[in-house]
Amino acid sequence: MANPLSSFLSPALDLLGQNLKILPAVGGAVEDLQHPDREELDDTLLTRGEEAIEAFAETPEPAPDNLYRHTPSLFRNENHFFQFFIDGCISSYYLGTAIEGRRSFPIELAQIGAAVIKRQKDGTLKTFKNKRKLLLLLPRGGGGLSDTLWIKLQRQSPNQEIFKVVDIKEEDILSRQERGKDPRDVAGGKARWEMHELEISLISSIYENQNQKIWTILDGGLRIGNVPKTYPLIGVAKSFAKNPEFFLGTGRKPKRVDITTLLAGLPFSSRTVAFSMKGGNIAFWYVRLREQKELDYPLMGVVKVEVWRKDKKPISSGMADLISRALVAERNVTPYGIDRRWHCHLYPIHMTEQAIRSNFFSRQVLMGCIKWPRPQTGGSNE
Repeated sequence: MANPLSSFLSPALDLLGQNLKILPAVGGAVEDLQHPDREELDDTLLTRGEEAIEAFAETPEPAPDNLYRHTPSLFRNENHFFQFFIDGCISSYYLGTAIEGRRSFPIELAQIGAAVIKRQKDGTLKTFKNKRKLLLLLPRGGGGLSDTLWIKLQRQSPNQEIFKVVDIKEEDILSRQERGKDPRDVAGGKARWEMHELEISLISSIYENQNQKIWTILDGGLRIGNVPKTYPLIGVAKSFAKNPEFFLGTGRKPKRVDITTLLAGLPFSSRTVAFSMKGGNIAFWYVRLREQKELDYPLMGVVKVEVWRKDKKPISSGMADLISRALVAERNVTPYGIDRRWHCHLYPIHMTEQAIRSNFFSRQVLMGCIKWPRPQTGGSNE
């Protein structure tokens, strides 16, 4: 059976190998491990300049001395609130270093995927949409691939829905933070951006023929990419920035609360009140999914929830309670020892990740296509 990647990945690598000097990675490719901490770093980047939180985003407006609301589990048999779940996954490989003239740069390959899981009325989960894409990540222009070779590479890769050649020098929110660092880190930021774009592309498909009142959970925040604002959608982040400070109340000396103090006092099955950020366009709050006695430190077992504020209007306390109660009921997966974020996993999101990875090309298939042309050495035998 032919390798399914041979029609597009092999020609691209052949073209590079024939026109560049390639110093291959050991064993053909080395996997770049993506740590969960990247989510926290990305959230820290996206909230830069907004670390001081000074406004509430719910009505009626909470009192500065009453920052928690009890939100006991609301299970599916009472209210099937969340029915769609979106997640994305990524695996990256360093293929080698290319040399063109006096320039040298890394060649990275990333496999990205995104999926939507739909939960039926009886609780069973089924894959609604599942996409995957291969990215060949290279710098173009100064210090990178020449324009001539770049154009040839693009012509050889016309179907960008399956295989895309990506210029890591094209800035986006995530790769921008890696500027001046190792080009492999820049490529990693670019791959994460492309993964989020793939997630976003699936959102509208949920509501083409669906009830516009059905709620969806997107794994992560709402501020990466052009996430639609018109659908009933929340972002749930398992890792988030730890540097916000909250200045609550009116007067010359508002009450100051740091995030550690805020979350250490958050009871099990409860949420904080909602706060305003992104110029008033997003309301966010925190929900505790697990009791602190089960965990190593107070910030474990907490997720951050984000929701768009239509016309910058505050969210009602009742709606924030309803979202949080349904969210607490999704917490039952415990992949302890498999994932460092086990304490704040949501079961359907965990299963969405499994669906994506089951659709990935295996390492064996990838490695079977990563073969550089052998350099021509020696003279003729004639």
